[in-house]
Amino acid sequence: MSLTACITSVSGPTLLAEERAFLREAQPWGVILMGRSCVSREQVSTLTQDIKAALGREALIFIDQEGGRVARLKAPEWPKFPAAGVYGELFESAPEHAIEACTLGHQLMGHELSQLGIHADCAPCCDLRQSDTHDAIGDRAFGYSKEAVMSLTKAALDGLSVSGVVGVVKHMPGQGRATADTHYDLPSVRASTADLEADLAIFEALADHVPMGMTCHVIFEAFDPHLPTTISPTVISDAIRGRIGFQGLLMTDDLGMDALGGSLATRGEKALAAGCDVLLHCSGFLKDPAEILKEMEEVAGAAGTLSGRALERAKAAETSVQTPDAIDLVAARSRFDELMSSTEARA
Repeated sequence: MSLTACITSVSGPTLLAEERAFLREAQPWGVILMGRSCVSREQVSTLTQDIKAALGREALIFIDQEGGRVARLKAPEWPKFPAAGVYGELFESAPEHAIEACTLGHQLMGHELSQLGIHADCAPCCDLRQSDTHDAIGDRAFGYSKEAVMSLTKAALDGLSVSGVVGVVKHMPGQGRATADTHYDLPSVRASTADLEADLAIFEALADHVPMGMTCHVIFEAFDPHLPTTISPTVISDAIRGRIGFQGLLMTDDLGMDALGGSLATRGEKALAAGCDVLLHCSGFLKDPAEILKEMEEVAGAAGTLSGRALERAKAAETSVQTPDAIDLVAARSRFDELMSSTEARA
């Protein structure tokens, strides 16, 4: 079966007949669920089953479930989990407790996902937080020091993994210095190569441990003064594959963000030509199912067949999903709450 080199979404809580036909014919490598598709446990479980039935295979279902303000599974139907920055605050005073809490929190969050048939999470953010940049990242990052970000990222990935969920590290090569929100604008980072070493070092430390990573729609003038990472052969080849040493599957950040400009097809074609393995598109700005489907068809048409090294990386990502460990939910949540009670930040 030929797969298409993209991850697309669906328009709502149930799979429409037109979407079922699209999935069956286009065969996107994966599907991502947005908040519009997450209402209740039973509903999401049925939806993931229907998506896999339409595809005719056990495809990876993705979601953005970071904790904090980026959570597609929302209370009161699902438990709340802290933003990454909360773990970072705890790390400053009690690093061992922060690492344990981060591992436990992501294990509990991963358990919620795997029970729904979701086995890939577009998290954690491995961006190095800065005090004078746009809050689009903000508390989504674990902290201001590379030691905190490295330690807590590894803890988060471990927690997700033992629950049967594989993480996607983002946003390569580091979006923490961006001065604009890529949903609406194209940031240009003027930091020197020397200044960017700390950002890259985080991803370099993780490069051999994660099967999937995500780009950012940001220009890094030190690497390529003209093109944002997602469509820059130079940044992908030299910084991500070269300097960082990441050889896993590289997906784009959401192609629907306004930072890239041009048509979706053009964005996708440029991203693949630059070295991305898979296109990610969420249609997060749209509500009409017909418009969402139209965008999905455009992205799939631009993506082409998943093959060669990209296909190998995709298969490796699929096989990296572990059988979930048994967990005592009551004891784990109790210990998690105990650890988090030492910080004043709210979950």
